[in-house]
Amino acid sequence: MERNLAVTEALVRRAAAAGARLIATPEATTYLGPHDRKIALAEPIDGPTHQRLGRLAAELGVSLLVGSVAERAADRGGEPARRAHNTSLLFGPQGQLLAHYRKLHLFDVDLSDHGGVRFAESATTAPGAPPDDLVVADTELGRLGLSICFDLRFPELYRALVDRGATLLAVPSAFTLMTGKDHWHVLLRARAIETQCWVLAPAQWGTHDDRGLRQSYGHSLIVDPWGTVVAECGDGEGFCIADIDPDRVAAVRRRVPMENNRRLS
Repeated sequence: MERNLAVTEALVRRAAAAGARLIATPEATTYLGPHDRKIALAEPIDGPTHQRLGRLAAELGVSLLVGSVAERAADRGGEPARRAHNTSLLFGPQGQLLAHYRKLHLFDVDLSDHGGVRFAESATTAPGAPPDDLVVADTELGRLGLSICFDLRFPELYRALVDRGATLLAVPSAFTLMTGKDHWHVLLRARAIETQCWVLAPAQWGTHDDRGLRQSYGHSLIVDPWGTVVAECGDGEGFCIADIDPDRVAAVRRRVPMENNRRLS
């Protein structure tokens, strides 16, 4: 966990030095590993690790979306919580927590018949609850709608975020290598095209366990409201950066006025 924080801080500092005003990190920024360990490391929203990241935003004077952390779930009846929330934290340039989002759609899939692995995120993660956990927050670059990884496969979520005024969409992820190589770019471009929003998708990369079973695809990228990939990372640790023009959203929506032509709600 300490190495993850050190790498995060170094990359955030580099991005800020390159001129970034809104910086986003991947899903599971602080820890991605065995689930029992995740539960043990989970902290409340205002826990010390999360405060440390807020202080980093304040030091650099940037908006910082921490893609997700393990947030301690509320205990019931005095019993220790068996699950944590998978939660995004959005800090403002003064270090204040502007918004938090608890992942709605949990990664329960079985890829074993295609050489992958089986995941049951719901066994250790408590989902958010709509509509309370549909989150859009103001940033200097526009209204940012929050989502996490597996949410990407549910376009109705992004329609709801746009209905709440979103002009940017964040999709911090730890997409598996198997699904990422076939679905990552396609789904992100589709969400950008159908919502006519900027899409910011920071992603985990690499192998996350000693057996090599958990591998993330990486390829963090930024997509414009027309669906064009304007920045992308390759393999390895790093960052990509792009100029986000808020007026681009309005221009695309004027050219293709989808809202005026909508027939189903």
